[in-house]
Amino acid sequence: MPNQSIRIKELRALVEKYRDAYYQQDQSLISDAEYDLLEQELKELEALEPLGAGRALTTKVGSGSGSVFDPVIHGQKMMSLDNVFDTEGFLAWAERVGPGPYLCEPKIDGLAVSLTYKNGVLIRAATRGDGEVGEDITQNAMTIQGVPHRLSGDNHPELVEVRGEVFFELEDFAKLNARIVSQGGKPFANPRNSASGSLRQKDPAVSATRPLKMLVHGFGVWSADVVSQSAVYQKLTNWGLPTTKRYQVIETPKLVLAYIAELEATRPTIEHEIDGVVIKVDDLATQESLGSTSRAPRWAIAYKYPPEQVNTKLLDIKVSIGRTGRATPFAVLAPVIVAGSQVEFATLHNQEQVKSKGVLIGDTVVLRKAGDVIPEILGPVVSLRDGSERAFVMPSNCPECQAKLEPASLGDIDLRCTNANSCPAQLRERIAYIGSRAALDIEALGYVSASALTNPVEPEVAPILSEADLFSLTMEKLLPIKAKVVDVDTGLAKKDAEGNDKVVDFFRKKNGEPSEVAIKLLANLEVAKTKPLWRLLVSLSIRHVGPVAARALADNFGSFKAIFEASQEQLAEVDGVGPTLAESITSWHLEDWHRQIITSWEAAGVQLSNPLHKQGSSKADGLFAGLSIVVTGSMETMTREAIESLIIENGGKASSSVSKNTAFLVAGPGAGSKLTKAESLEVLVITEAQFLDKLPA
Repeated sequence: MPNQSIRIKELRALVEKYRDAYYQQDQSLISDAEYDLLEQELKELEALEPLGAGRALTTKVGSGSGSVFDPVIHGQKMMSLDNVFDTEGFLAWAERVGPGPYLCEPKIDGLAVSLTYKNGVLIRAATRGDGEVGEDITQNAMTIQGVPHRLSGDNHPELVEVRGEVFFELEDFAKLNARIVSQGGKPFANPRNSASGSLRQKDPAVSATRPLKMLVHGFGVWSADVVSQSAVYQKLTNWGLPTTKRYQVIETPKLVLAYIAELEATRPTIEHEIDGVVIKVDDLATQESLGSTSRAPRWAIAYKYPPEQVNTKLLDIKVSIGRTGRATPFAVLAPVIVAGSQVEFATLHNQEQVKSKGVLIGDTVVLRKAGDVIPEILGPVVSLRDGSERAFVMPSNCPECQAKLEPASLGDIDLRCTNANSCPAQLRERIAYIGSRAALDIEALGYVSASALTNPVEPEVAPILSEADLFSLTMEKLLPIKAKVVDVDTGLAKKDAEGNDKVVDFFRKKNGEPSEVAIKLLANLEVAKTKPLWRLLVSLSIRHVGPVAARALADNFGSFKAIFEASQEQLAEVDGVGPTLAESITSWHLEDWHRQIITSWEAAGVQLSNPLHKQGSSKADGLFAGLSIVVTGSMETMTREAIESLIIENGGKASSSVSKNTAFLVAGPGAGSKLTKAESLEVLVITEAQFLDKLPA
């Protein structure tokens, strides 16, 4: 990805991002074109910011109900599924749940929907929402081909909730897009998002024109008179509900693996998109005894297939600047669908990686999405070169402020913009980072808002020239701002049909009144003034100071004043800090403009100390008291920072390095040297799901 903050956001919870994508791509719900673009960008940012902190993220299984449809409380929570990505992960799950038989079926990449039948009559349909509350889409769901309005047969339960997936078959999706394009519209990005948008139309007549289909795979509320999941499927089929013909009941884990391999081999021929296999314990009594975590049943698992790989053209390599000045090359690609979504950009991390991958501008390259989220270039297809390709040359000056790019220290591979004070890119990234959930968690201060506040069309009305101005914002300063509509992945301005930058009144409605974003931003900033001290410290973007170190410093010193008056030696003595980070803190404070940030924040009423603090205090009890725990790799439902926060909240130490004193390592996909070291030291290695299972209910 083109910059550090966006890359960090992309590494966050895969499932949450994809669920919110259902709604972000729902273009047909918006009536005003310019407001449509603004709302879409804001929704993208909201999808990358938390609805809560810490543990709350582990209980969220959906995107929440929106404002278009009435809310529906599910009779029984619609849960998510935990994932495994390899044979070892599946066999570990199988060992935990016990012997088969297992029911196996394709994992459809669609929209989760619940159908409620009363005495055999469909009375309600709802999206999953956040698992507890969804959206009432009854009239739209009644247009779905194959969904019965009345169940077949008789002796139906008085009330039953049936769960399933709504989707487009690939052929129908292609025809729908062709029709939309022929009518001058914008095609959908992928079948999954188009199914979501088609089902959430205000007018059910529009949904009726879309070739939606549904397959059901389970139930919520229902006093089942059957003993197995496969018997449930037979019952659902007898009632006239559509079920997959590809499910199998399999006796042993070894045979399950054979089914997984066979289905993967036929994946390209399946009429709808799948991203893996769902494996469930078939016996319902065993399901009940195994129970669930706060977000997923223990008796079911999703085996996710490896990410898809495609070839595409590397059109250019550009450079973005992150909040600490780091210059990151990113690939500009010919748009291509990978793992169900369109990809136009991919990170290249630094100039050395560009060289090591051997890619040239103009190459045909092999692209994959690691974990189905992060676009990654594997390398060039050398045999397709025609001689027109050219090598990438890392610029010597910042592309946004023209300051010199230099390594921060001797031997540092990364180059950084030396103009930290006034580089517009660095300021934009730092302000966006302050709004992120890693820092002050300000809902209305995301990437698009940060760009508008720091880089409006008329520079003279920019209300933020440094972080010092953030808490002095007023409505009078916000209303005049006209800003470019920027792409959250690249920071580049989006274009209109004539090729001009799209410009909107960012904080003002068409009638001149303040927008909801403006009102919310100012309210959020008032709340942020009393956020925990460690979050304020993180918000300063001091190099190397992340949530774990910031917590340690806040617990030990209790105020900004004490932290910045401490010597390097005193700072380095704090557990989890050390000499490198201590030097970074003291060097940061030597800059006049940095000290001005603290002065301005304090004058604006920001609480820069903890009045109840006792120096050296820390939580001495809790589940992980006295334990050193390391987190590495990509997490599936939470960020690494959120898991580290849970470790600290439960009395443990979130360490950055593995040693013989490490209690255990929480490892996700992409775990590298830390996992290798843990294995060599025979340190216990657990998954994210296993870690969450350790937490008190």
